[in-house]
Amino acid sequence: MTQTHTTVENALDPRTDTLVGEWLTLPEATERLGIKINRLKQLISERKLLAVRRDGVLVVPAAFIHDGQVIKGLPGTLTLLSDAGYGEVETLRWLFTADDTLPGTPVQALSENRGTEVRRRAQALAF
Repeated sequence: MTQTHTTVENALDPRTDTLVGEWLTLPEATERLGIKINRLKQLISERKLLAVRRDGVLVVPAAFIHDGQVIKGLPGTLTLLSDAGYGEVETLRWLFTADDTLPGTPVQALSENRGTEVRRRAQALAF
């Protein structure tokens, strides 16, 4: 499992692209968050937000931003998945793949303030 930082080398495959659905360019993400581009890039480099290249353009899943903020629990979950050896694309697959025991996807659970169970599962991946 390859890890990268702000310059993402992992190719976004069609399956993951479909799982995520709606994407935001960095300017769109800054607008939704009400911050400047430099602050957004800082959030990405600090792994508080995840961006990947899609058709050569750096994009962020729209589901990561709700009511003008990064969804609660996302930064910690991203850290746990990174510590478990997940790369950006693998992280997106995990976050956007439905899990009947949650129910829904991990990203839905985070956006519905059910992050404790998501983080517990992400932490278990490291073992």
